[in-house]
Amino acid sequence: MHLSRTGRRLAAALCSLAVALAPVTAHAAAHGTDHARVKQEKRLKSWGNNRAGQLGDGTWTDFRTTATTVLGLTSAEVVKIAAGGGGSATGHGLALLTDRTVQSWGANGSGQLGDGSVFSHNAPGQVVNLSNARDIAAGGWHSLALLDDQTVVAWGRNNYGQLGNGTNMDSSVPVRVEGLNKVVAIAAGLNHSLALREDGTVWAWGYNINGQLGDGTSASRNVPAPVSGLTGVTRIAAGCNHNLALVGPPSGSRPTSGNAVKAWGYNATGQLGDNSTINRYTPVDTQGIWLGGVSQVAAGCNHSMAVTDSDNKLKVWGQNTSGQLGDGTTDYRITPVPVPGLKGVQLVAGGREHTIALIGDNTVRSWGNNSSGQLGNGTTTDSSTPVTTLTALTGVDKIAAPVGGDFSLAN
Repeated sequence: MHLSRTGRRLAAALCSLAVALAPVTAHAAAHGTDHARVKQEKRLKSWGNNRAGQLGDGTWTDFRTTATTVLGLTSAEVVKIAAGGGGSATGHGLALLTDRTVQSWGANGSGQLGDGSVFSHNAPGQVVNLSNARDIAAGGWHSLALLDDQTVVAWGRNNYGQLGNGTNMDSSVPVRVEGLNKVVAIAAGLNHSLALREDGTVWAWGYNINGQLGDGTSASRNVPAPVSGLTGVTRIAAGCNHNLALVGPPSGSRPTSGNAVKAWGYNATGQLGDNSTINRYTPVDTQGIWLGGVSQVAAGCNHSMAVTDSDNKLKVWGQNTSGQLGDGTTDYRITPVPVPGLKGVQLVAGGREHTIALIGDNTVRSWGNNSSGQLGNGTTTDSSTPVTTLTALTGVDKIAAPVGGDFSLAN
């Protein structure tokens, strides 16, 4: 075929363009494969309020009604998660990694991220001077870590002594909680902290105006002291200003042994479950028939939960303004009531006015306040009964909600 000079020039140009594009196309295809691989990798998820960057997705978007991805953290490297917060539009997240370090993100005005600064950030960064953590907890504006040597460190706000280091000065880096050893579990309330020791005693420090330290007084403490008359404890949980303890072995570990739920602190909405609304300065029995025993306890800001009996059902009590008890009403409950139709509960966590539960099929249900999308069902409509959370995950095995905030985490 004979080509004119113009035709030959055009053919040469097209040939050169094809050669130039070939490696670009191959490069793009390779990156497309990489992107597909990354997309399939399981990631820590978050949803709800994000005005302080507490969703950790690299944005300051007001809220997310379905799950977004926490940047940089794969599910495989996350061992435990915790969520803190002291208001609807604030909060922070923590993740304990397989290398025993802790990552943090969100609000940081009191140093609760532990990175040596007081600047908030919307993506995870490392807590400094911490490489041997085995558990984590997040309060309103402070954070705790249990170390391998069974001692505890804390960082963040300390106006009531909630860091437990003998001062009332905030710290943006971890400091040692004084006088504690042989600790096996930790919990953080809005402005107070708890530790369970291996001898079954519970120690508390921080804010105490409502009796949340359980020592019979209303005096705040900046070093730990034992909760009065409490022994044989195996599980602890902290609400905004109240606490729960499971006395006796969790159900399933010793089927013939019974156990009981104790509670103390603020009780204006019945969150102690003792059939009253009177604050308690030492532990009292939560009323209820615990068929088959209790396997775990959890607390939201002003409501409480217990997973019970062989069917892993859920009982709830306390404040119910937004339907956070999940019983189809907005009535406060001063003794435990069941969440109707909810079975196979594996884990439960409470936020400011919402509750999330991990079910036996490894999916998540949520209920209560949803003004920031913290139920994760694609709406901002409150629900007084459980709804399915759109986590974008299969095989969820960890959940968290902030004691005084409006977001949620799942991994």
